[in-house]
Amino acid sequence: MQLYVAQRAPNPRRVLMFMMEKGITNISLVNVDLNTHEHKGHAYRAKSPLAKVPALELDDGRVLTETRAICTYLEGLVPEPNLMGEGFEERAFIEMADRRVEFYLLGGIANVIRHTHPGLAALEQPQFPEFGQAQAPKVLEVAQWLDHVLEGQPWMAGSRFTIADITAFCAIEFARLMKFNPGKEGLPALQAWRDRVAQRPSATAL
Repeated sequence: MQLYVAQRAPNPRRVLMFMMEKGITNISLVNVDLNTHEHKGHAYRAKSPLAKVPALELDDGRVLTETRAICTYLEGLVPEPNLMGEGFEERAFIEMADRRVEFYLLGGIANVIRHTHPGLAALEQPQFPEFGQAQAPKVLEVAQWLDHVLEGQPWMAGSRFTIADITAFCAIEFARLMKFNPGKEGLPALQAWRDRVAQRPSATAL
């Protein structure tokens, strides 16, 4: 199998962290250069028609795209340690936490960065700076809510580390590009959680 990734992009990083937590080492990594628009070339679009990373090419030639779909496949391939839930009830609550973080935190952060950061101008055309700037207060609102959640539990989905923590960590680290720091925003629980995740070996995945 081959995993197509892009350096410093949050969604490929989510899969790489997931793999490290699982101890998966037998998947080859192929870097896709976003700055040269390699992802929009014919060869890559043949694998990922919407030109998105990551993409996991299976041994039979089929390709999985979308981060959560790839992680679902890997969870089935290597069930332990479990990161997506044991039984339907826990799976549902972990997915809820993961989706909330993905859609409302990571999604908002991505909107800010895509439309305001000069380094992404070549990838996001046209940029709408006013739109991007308008998303920053929404990101802070979600972060404040997560800070409150983490005052009552150690991890994003409850009592143990899950895929939701991976998604949230990659989001918070990506937010450095918008100069967002939970501690400096008065969010001590979110900062303490971030620091705990940063101590895990998987946090080095880029």
